[in-house]
Amino acid sequence: MPDDSPFGSQVGMPHGILEDMADTSVKVDTDTRDTLQSLAAAEGLTVKAYLAKVADEKEQERALGTATAAFRRVIAEPGIMDAFDAEFGGLPPAAHSTSQAA
Repeated sequence: MPDDSPFGSQVGMPHGILEDMADTSVKVDTDTRDTLQSLAAAEGLTVKAYLAKVADEKEQERALGTATAAFRRVIAEPGIMDAFDAEFGGLPPAAHSTSQAA
């Protein structure tokens, strides 16, 4: 007999909502769980959504670190900054001084 219920095996979950999702369980201590729940709630997110956001942010940080290291290697090569200045006219003069009067 087919199940005519609007819910799948997960109570309260409509049929199909979990169909294409692969979930993984991670065991953490209760302090970590509570911290994650608190952080997620502060941003109005579920723990699952919060962890996805944190993973994305960390991946962006890693990519930025890789790009920064590559940039530093390139500009450290002799003649690169001179070539940039010749091509683009150098950096603009500072708009203001960073020193402040006491």
